[in-house]
Amino acid sequence: MTTLNTRPVGALLRDHRIRGRLSQLDLAVQAGVSSRHLSFVENGRTRPSREMILKLAEHLDVPLRDRNQLLLAGGYAPAYPEHSLRSPEMAPVRAAVRQVLAAHEPYPALTVDRLYNIIDFNSAAGTLLSEGVSPALLASPANSLRISLHPEGFAPRIANLGEWRAHLLRRLHRQVEQTGDGELGALYEELLALPCEQEEPEVELPGPGDVVVPMRLRYQERELVFFSTLAVIGTPLDVTASEIVVESFFPADSATADFLTRHARAAR
Repeated sequence: MTTLNTRPVGALLRDHRIRGRLSQLDLAVQAGVSSRHLSFVENGRTRPSREMILKLAEHLDVPLRDRNQLLLAGGYAPAYPEHSLRSPEMAPVRAAVRQVLAAHEPYPALTVDRLYNIIDFNSAAGTLLSEGVSPALLASPANSLRISLHPEGFAPRIANLGEWRAHLLRRLHRQVEQTGDGELGALYEELLALPCEQEEPEVELPGPGDVVVPMRLRYQERELVFFSTLAVIGTPLDVTASEIVVESFFPADSATADFLTRHARAAR
């Protein structure tokens, strides 16, 4: 979360524990502290040390941004830096992400931040984004989920919009529940209010031959079928680096793979 939370550190830790569906006893055992001490921390009777806050946050898998907020609420300085992606310190990360995007050609790939705002994308993704998407949606900060589900974005061209929309919204809702992130929650409510004329399934069930949820995108009088993977940096110590997500789209059938390969060759 980006805004300073003025609630006591114990209450914030309790919120994270509840979202993680852990009892006080479960967390105490995992962290190697007494449940009595943890209870005192949560109800404000004991001020936790910096080391205790970081230990509990680690066992609760709290995002680095929120770990800094916990430390501030406890009266300590943040532990994790937050460099701009354009800063010299982030040069190796920028280079690695750009290498991943380039290596995924001729298939689309893009990087997003924690709010799904687009950071970068490869030429294959740029080709799809340039087809029928309103310039207003592409203005910075362009949001990948908004582009996918908005009537002036991909939505009218996604043949299985109801299925794809339900998949994206369920994934986002789980993130909101797990993190309590107010900005993600606002994005979820915004996307939920967007129109969709197709029925949205309550449960994801495979169609004939499906092994993943596909996105069936109409493009130049043909249907391209994709599935996606999400990747994050494995050992981040910087808030910005920890929030970078690489979303890679793979062809779900040979016709899509052949078209993208031919299209890339023709563009050279």
